[in-house]
Amino acid sequence: MAGHGTDKHPHGADRLCAAGDRVYSRAVRRGRVPRTDADAVPCLLELALLHPDPDDMDWLVPTSPQEVMIRLLRGVHDEVTDSQRRVGSAVAAFEWYAGLGRQLQAASASAEGTAAIRVLDGLSRIQAAMDEATEACTSEVLTVQPGGIRRESELTEGLHRAVALRGRGVRMRDLYTHVARHGQGLLNYLELMGDAVEARTLDEVIDRLILFDRTVAFIPANADRTMALELRHPALVDYFVTVFERLWRLAIPLTAPLPDTGIEGISHREQSIAALLAEGHQDAVIAERLGISVRTCRAHIARLSETLGAASRTQLGVRIAQVGLDRPPGETSTAAPAVSLPDQGSPSVR
Repeated sequence: MAGHGTDKHPHGADRLCAAGDRVYSRAVRRGRVPRTDADAVPCLLELALLHPDPDDMDWLVPTSPQEVMIRLLRGVHDEVTDSQRRVGSAVAAFEWYAGLGRQLQAASASAEGTAAIRVLDGLSRIQAAMDEATEACTSEVLTVQPGGIRRESELTEGLHRAVALRGRGVRMRDLYTHVARHGQGLLNYLELMGDAVEARTLDEVIDRLILFDRTVAFIPANADRTMALELRHPALVDYFVTVFERLWRLAIPLTAPLPDTGIEGISHREQSIAALLAEGHQDAVIAERLGISVRTCRAHIARLSETLGAASRTQLGVRIAQVGLDRPPGETSTAAPAVSLPDQGSPSVR
């Protein structure tokens, strides 16, 4: 019965269905109604608007309208009281969260510019952050500049910062690839900066890195370098400083000549290419890592092939290993002495 009433008459005493309204009204006017009248409206029994007549259980008598009104008003009062309590709790919680929000905003404002990791989106924002770090720098700047010959525009872009740093006695150390040695713009820049800048070169370097006072680092955040990361987390900065110092120890001062490969007819660059070929890298990858064009890379590979007497790419790999060129320049070889090279020509290597 209860389930039937709930399914057919989903309402309360404040909004009776039409059938329930008719039966209850008739019961109030007549004082009672037969039980069968309520068969179609079980909601009246469920809501206690009708109840059995103690004198005759086949009849139902109504609850007085005054009692129903009191019951409804009591329910409304309880709902209003509960709503007021919830509103009060919500207001108190709102004030508490608002207070935390003000504290967070204050903390964010005081920490602005010193976040552990900050994304710099756009060249203007990157330049502004770099200028800010330059102004705050007091002792040292470490930079890694990948790629080949530095373009005049790249050198001019940061010249004002370098001059400002030199004026404050800040020391600068720059790492480049060996290819950068052939750029006159870099040589002019270093001559202008004098003893304030020390430069060294390697066959390969990591992607661009700039470190100020070993407290803040800047690295690219996308391939076209229109986004950057400003890093101030001590662990991250210390890691990059360690990487730089290890590369610096391996690098060759720009004023010193590149070491001889010890193999007649093979240049230092060709030795680097040979080592990367031995690792299985494709021409484009080798060119990118050494800061040269793919065309230049392939010209060096052709000369390597001719010098080593290799008629194919596979044979070139074998000859590279035989003469000990399968290791990066400067790495000590534990292999057998290099074999003498036959005096023969070789077709270009595909």
